[in-house]
Amino acid sequence: MIVAALKRDGYTFCEAPNGKEALDLMRKEQPNVVVLDLMMPVLSGWDVLQARELEPELRQIPVIVISANRAPEVATAVDKGICAFLPKPFDIAALSALVRSCLPMPNARAAAPGVTAEAETPAC
Repeated sequence: MIVAALKRDGYTFCEAPNGKEALDLMRKEQPNVVVLDLMMPVLSGWDVLQARELEPELRQIPVIVISANRAPEVATAVDKGICAFLPKPFDIAALSALVRSCLPMPNARAAAPGVTAEAETPAC
């Protein structure tokens, strides 16, 4: 669903089947935006956010967190510098609008065009 919506909107993207591969892709591809699910195998989205905090290059990448978790702990994600939080289930148009709003201004930082969507099926 996310992949189809991002393709339809003209974004290039990579997917990671788990948090560890998501971090590897973030380091390698330096995407313009990351769509991050908090519930992922190997490394959770929380772990990805924690690792992102420790690496200056990764801290520059805007992150949109998606999660079915609406517990107070989600405020912790906001404290970790995410761009936006989108609760599941969500409207694809809302995700698309958030991706557009979180994209850095042109020339704000050198990055490969695209979105890294953490999901369950590898695409890169």
